[in-house]
Amino acid sequence: MSKIVFKRTKGLTDNEFSYCAGCTHGIIHRLVAEVLEELDLIDKSIGISPVGCAVLNYNNFNCDMVQAAHGRAPAVATGIKRVSPNRIVFSYQGDGDLASIGTAEIVHAAHRGENITVIFVNNAIYGMTGGQMAPTTLVGQKTSTSPLGRMVEHSGSPIKMSELLATIPGAAYIERVSVHNPLHIKKAKQAVKKAFEMQIENKGFSLIEFISTCPVNWGMTPIDALKWAEENMVPYYPLGVYKDVTKEAK
Repeated sequence: MSKIVFKRTKGLTDNEFSYCAGCTHGIIHRLVAEVLEELDLIDKSIGISPVGCAVLNYNNFNCDMVQAAHGRAPAVATGIKRVSPNRIVFSYQGDGDLASIGTAEIVHAAHRGENITVIFVNNAIYGMTGGQMAPTTLVGQKTSTSPLGRMVEHSGSPIKMSELLATIPGAAYIERVSVHNPLHIKKAKQAVKKAFEMQIENKGFSLIEFISTCPVNWGMTPIDALKWAEENMVPYYPLGVYKDVTKEAK
């Protein structure tokens, strides 16, 4: 008799992903969906879709979803959570959505200590709109709007959102993870699970930042993109826990 060792999570619908080949949004979707299923949160959760590559993720997550205007997901999540405090509320946002047009919303949601969970996907570029430079684009990285590479004297240094948000008193749990290999995918799932558990326990604001890839706009194969993320993004955006109030309290 055969034994099932791997199956589709109930946290995802049967709809196909709309992402480019090799994009790691799909991996991140699955990790979030698996955690929702394992914690029995699918029917209790409300997700907030961003504007960007993941704009259609309301077709993928098998829970209630709300579409927010560009950058406003934390504000929408705040309203939903305050009206329905017993629901699990999470936003799913890219770097352009969260770290550019939505900077004020994410900073003040953390400052207020809103009891929500944020999934932040950092692929260092604007993916959906044609590969423009993002706030997280690395120095020297070429994009459609920085063909000579990002220059500090012109655009400043890439913003480090996890480090920034970890300085805010209202933030409860901030961790940066990556999905460039199986080991880090496993660690990333553990971080996502803890973030949702923090919300269940009413600990406050939590954010998991994912180092992700964009093979098409980076002009690389999926395999080369994973290697590039490991060799270039991870050194500038170090992985690890940047704030955990449960450990600080001990």
